[in-house]
Order: sequence, then structure tokens, then C-alpha cells
Amino acid sequence: MMNQDPNSQSDIPFGSSQNDQAETVHTGFREVSQEGLSTFISQVFGWMFAALFLTSATSYIVLSNEALLNVAFKYMWPLIILELFAVGFLAIRVHKMSPITATVVFFAYAFCNGFTLTPLIAAYTGESIAGTFMITAGTFGCMSFYGMTTKKDLTSWGSLLLTALIGIIIAAVVNVFILQSSGFSLVISGIAILVFVGLIAYDTQMIKSTYQEGMERSAAGHNLAILAALNLYLDFVNLFIHLLQFFGDRE
Repeated sequence: MMNQDPNSQSDIPFGSSQNDQAETVHTGFREVSQEGLSTFISQVFGWMFAALFLTSATSYIVLSNEALLNVAFKYMWPLIILELFAVGFLAIRVHKMSPITATVVFFAYAFCNGFTLTPLIAAYTGESIAGTFMITAGTFGCMSFYGMTTKKDLTSWGSLLLTALIGIIIAAVVNVFILQSSGFSLVISGIAILVFVGLIAYDTQMIKSTYQEGMERSAAGHNLAILAALNLYLDFVNLFIHLLQFFGDRE
């Protein structure tokens, strides 16, 4: 077999120039354009921040209205069940959804989450909430930057973090309905903080590793951007909740 000259024009796809080829990055074993990848990443973080804004605005409005606050307390568990259904539905069916359906389900979840977070937030001082939010945002930014720039492959973190997350969920359910121990709750929150810090870096790196050329312009790419945004949104919100439970001052 003859070896091709790496500088020959035959290695350059039709319609591309040598300058275009220089503007590529490696994602796993693939090369993709830097511009397309950057656009896709911007889409993911754009959806995520939009959902966080909707959740924050919903919580603020509910906290400011006694009637809505009563609704949030009364229907908290049905809304939580609805949220779990929405997350599962989006994760399982996202590849078969239209972009409009995926977007609606995503923002419906963010809206409901604004209601279900309100009873928790109402138990803490405004200073604690603001301070914890800033800590969460700073931690999220640092770990996202690490996940985006590190040369280390974080794929092996996935199964470990998922196992730890399942353990946290089981422990939390047992504590809520059986043990009802404030000390054990703090232990769970401490472990959860470490898990979600790791998940932020892992989920951020997965944005790059799962990107395919042209994905930023396709319907399938839109849906995958929504799913990636949901993962980062969940990481942020859960980190905020556990930091608040661990460090927050109650009313």
C-alpha cells in the first residue's frame, strides 16, 4: 500500500481549503470544525442558563405570592413526580421528539422545578440563598472550565459517579421516610456535593466527545443540545440544593 503525502491536496475534502482543515479539533478519534463545536457548546449552555433563569424567576414569583406559595407546599410531591416523569421521558424519547417537543418538555420541567424548590428555599435566609448561589455558580464555572480544557479522559468517571448518585438517592429516600436524621442528612449532602462537582466536569466533557460534524445545525443536534443542557442544569440545581442544606442559615 502506498503512503499518501500528508500535505497533498487529495487529503482535503472537496469544497474545503487548507485553512479550513487547520481550524479543526479532535473529539475522541474524530476531527470536527472548531466553529461548529463552539456553536454547539454555546447552544447547550444557552439552553441551560435560560432554564436556570426560568426556575429562578418562578421561585421568586412564588415566594412573593402567598397563594402561590401555599400551592407549592400543597402540591410539592405531585410536582416532583411530574418532574421525574418529564426527565425520564426526555432522556428516553429525546431522539424521537421534534425539536419543539423537546424544548417544551425541558422548559416545563424547569418551570415545575421553580415551584418544588420554593418550599426548600423558603426555610433559609435570603443572605444564605444569595451566597450559596454565588458559590454554586463559581464552582460550576471552574469545573466546567476543567471539563472543557483538560486533556484527561473523564469517561471512566461516569459509572462511578452514577453509582454514587444512585446510592445518594436511596439514602435520601430512607432518611426522609424512615430515619429522619438531620445529621445523616448533612452526611448525604456532603457526599452529594462531591458527586455533583465531579458530574459537572464529566457532563461538560461529554458535550465535546459526543459532538458530530454539523450537529449544531440539525434537528437531532438540537435535541442532544437540550439533553446536554438538562444534565448540566440538574448538576447545577442539585449542587445548589446540597450546598444550601450543608452551609445555609435557616430562618
